[in-house]
Amino acid sequence: MGQATEEFFAALPKRAPAVLRGPAGGTLQVDLTAGNRTEHWYLELAPGSVRVSREQRLADATFTVGADLFEELAEGRESALAAVFRNEATLSGNVLLFLLFRRFFPDPPGTRDPREVAREVAREQAGQPG
Repeated sequence: MGQATEEFFAALPKRAPAVLRGPAGGTLQVDLTAGNRTEHWYLELAPGSVRVSREQRLADATFTVGADLFEELAEGRESALAAVFRNEATLSGNVLLFLLFRRFFPDPPGTRDPREVAREVAREQAGQPG
C-alpha cells in the first residue's frame, strides 16, 4: 500500500469535524485490491468524527477499488465518483455513506469552487478588477 493511502486514512479523524457536518453516519468498509490480495479499512462515520481500523467487518456500505487507483484518489489525481461510473471501482450498500466518504478526497489540481468562478465573472462583467 502506498504512502498517500496510509496518510489519507491517518488524517481522517482529524479532518472529520470539518468534513462531516451533517447528521448522517454509518459504517463503510473500504477494500483495496492488488492482484489476489485485499486490504480492508473499516470506517465508522458519525457527525464530526471518524473511527478508522483495519478490521474486516460487516458494514452499511462497501467501496472496492484497486490500490493503485486509490493512491490517485488520495492524491487528488482522480475522482472517486468518476471511477465508480467507469466501473473501475464498485460500491454496494448505502450510497449516502460513499457520498460522505468521497468528500475526504482532495480536489483534482486546477479545480475551483463554482461560486468563486461566478463571482469573478460577475466582477468582470461589472468592470471591477479581480
